[in-house]
Amino acid sequence: MIALDIDGTLLRWIADRGASHSEVAAPVHDAVQRALDAGAHVVLASGRSSDGMTPVADLLDLHTPGNEPLWIVASNGAVVFRYPPMEVVLEETFDARPAVRAVLAEHPEALVAVEERGVGYRVTRPFPEGELSGEMVLTDVEDLVAAPVSRVIIRDPEATVDDFVALAERLGLHGTDYFVGWTAWLDLAPVGVTKASGLQYVVDRLGLTAADVLAIGDGRNDIEMLQWAGRGVAMGQALPQVIAAADDVTASVDEDGAALEIGRWF
Repeated sequence: MIALDIDGTLLRWIADRGASHSEVAAPVHDAVQRALDAGAHVVLASGRSSDGMTPVADLLDLHTPGNEPLWIVASNGAVVFRYPPMEVVLEETFDARPAVRAVLAEHPEALVAVEERGVGYRVTRPFPEGELSGEMVLTDVEDLVAAPVSRVIIRDPEATVDDFVALAERLGLHGTDYFVGWTAWLDLAPVGVTKASGLQYVVDRLGLTAADVLAIGDGRNDIEMLQWAGRGVAMGQALPQVIAAADDVTASVDEDGAALEIGRWF
C-alpha cells in the first residue's frame, strides 16, 4: 500500500500562501498509475476534509469502473471514507469547547472552522481565499463546537507559525491532539487520532500491516504516519523534525519527489 499526503507532496505549494496548486504533475500521475497497475493500493491521507480530497483522487485517476471503491483518510485520520460514491466508514469526534476557548483566550481574533460535510465549512469569519474547500457558512463560535466534532481549524493570519507552535506547547491542549501547519494554522483532533491511526484502520481491513506501507509526506501532521509505515519518506522541502521522523528523504515537491520515490519500487 502507498499512503500519500496531498499538499506539498502531490500538489505544489503556491508561494506565500497556505494553499496549493490544483494540478498533479505528469510524472506523479504516471508513477501512481504504475503502482496501481502493479496491484498496489494507493490511499490518500490528508488534513483536508473529505470534500477537498475527492477532486485529487479524480485528478490521479485512482478509481476505475468495476474496481472496489477507494479508501481515503481525511481530517488527519479522524474520518475514513470510501469513494466513489462517498461513504464515511469511520468518524472520530471529541468535545472541542475547552481547547477552542483556551486558544481564543490568547488569540481572540483568530478564525475558527468546522467541516460541514457536503457543503464546505462553518466558520466564524471567512478564511483567506483558497485555504478551505467548498462554501463557508458564517456561524457563532459557540454554535460551531456545541456538539462533538471530528476536527477544528484555528487560523490567525496575523500570527506566525512559531507563535502557534509555542501556544500549543504552552497550553498542552488537554483532551485533544494538535497539528501546526506551514502557516499560523492549528488543527485540533481527538486524542490518539492521526493519519497513522486512520491508515491502521484501512490496513486492518485490507489484510495488511504497517510493514506493507510506503508513506510519503512533508508536514508536521505526517510525522506519525512516517514513523508508523514500514517505509516513511519525507519530501525534500520538509521541516527538519519531519525529516528526522522518516526513513529516507526524496526530492522536493517542485522536483516531483513523490514520483521519484514511487519510481524506485514501481
